Amino acid sequence: MKPDIEIAENHMKDVALLLNTLLADEYVLYTKTRNAHWNIQGPNFIALHKFFESQYDTLDIIIDDVAERVRALGHFALGTLKDFTAMTRLSEHNHDFTDSSHIMQTLLQDHETLIRLLRKDISGIAKEDKDLGTIDFLTGLMEQHEKMSWMLRAHLA
Repeated sequence: MKPDIEIAENHMKDVALLLNTLLADEYVLYTKTRNAHWNIQGPNFIALHKFFESQYDTLDIIIDDVAERVRALGHFALGTLKDFTAMTRLSEHNHDFTDSSHIMQTLLQDHETLIRLLRKDISGIAKEDKDLGTIDFLTGLMEQHEKMSWMLRAHLA
């Protein structure tokens, strides 16, 4: 049964597509952060291992929330790695995990990319779709990425 929430079906479909793209982005960033957690090396190993764990825990919650927002709009969330890699706006990189600064810089760039994309997505939804619930939801996600970015920048300072 489709939701009856005064948003046209074509607009809910557009927003669900955008959210599925975001879901793919979040999943790729989650995987990269988890990879950093598993493979980081060096003198700050314990601190960074725990730091990356806190970041991927936050991303795990975000992933679930994004998928559930897609479902709340009456559409299906992506659920395969193939779909995620096909839809993501981020890229995967191979890393030398002995260089923690490079890994953190890469993750910081991804978070900041998502912040910029979220700002653009929020503006588009406000103009085209008038979906205030999703606008509020995405604004909250943007704030979480801003905080995670700050934490990464603090480690790099």
